[in-house]
Amino acid sequence: MSQSSITMQTPNPMKKKVIAALVAVVIGHGAVLWAVSHMRVPELQKIEKKPVQVKFLKIKEDVPPPPPPPAAPVKPKVKPVEKPVKPKPLPKPVEKKIVATKTQKVEQKQVQQDDTLLKQKLEQQRLDQLKRDQDARDKAAREQAAKDQAAREQAAKDQAKREQDERDRQAKLNQPRKATPGDIEWAKRPFLRFTNTDLGNQARVVVVRINATADGRITDVKVVQSSGIPSLDERAVKAIRGAKFRPTKDGRAIYGELPYEMNLKK
Repeated sequence: MSQSSITMQTPNPMKKKVIAALVAVVIGHGAVLWAVSHMRVPELQKIEKKPVQVKFLKIKEDVPPPPPPPAAPVKPKVKPVEKPVKPKPLPKPVEKKIVATKTQKVEQKQVQQDDTLLKQKLEQQRLDQLKRDQDARDKAAREQAAKDQAAREQAAKDQAKREQDERDRQAKLNQPRKATPGDIEWAKRPFLRFTNTDLGNQARVVVVRINATADGRITDVKVVQSSGIPSLDERAVKAIRGAKFRPTKDGRAIYGELPYEMNLKK
């Protein structure tokens, strides 16, 4: 063989190795992918949290040791005390002691008497003031009662005066007064039929006295002067009673004489 043929055949085994390596790599990756895709994912377990338990420990305090018992007191030896001899007191004068006692009693009695007198004086002043106050109230009550009585009496007098004035006014209105020519205003004239023959062919006049109320009603008619014919007088009286005046201006009844003329007819 020639040298050139050896050179061209050398790369073949190398190429095969490379290809084999690539194929192996591809197959390996595919196996890995397949394994990963079929692998089961493990489930996560819940972790249960247990409560923390705390225990308190009681610390024992150091107890101090008890104090030692007190030592028994040592009784001191008591020495006998010698009693001093008291000197005899000098005798006091009896008269001075009696005078001082009497003076104190007199002063106490005087103070008590003064206190009693002061209390009596204050009590008397209080009683006097109460009496003055009561007297003032009684006086005010009497004055007020007198004023009330006077007011009642005055009111009664005023009422009696008003009532009397009203009675007088009514009596005055009811008492007729004498009529004046201005009062004789006929609201309804007397109506009397007669003929010249009835008059005896001459004019006749009959004078009558009349009483009339305030509203004009004629209550009484009497002949004062005859016309000369009695029958004509009676007819005239009847006609006048049926007539009526106008009410008086002062509201009083009236009385007076009224001539009633009867003239001849033409």
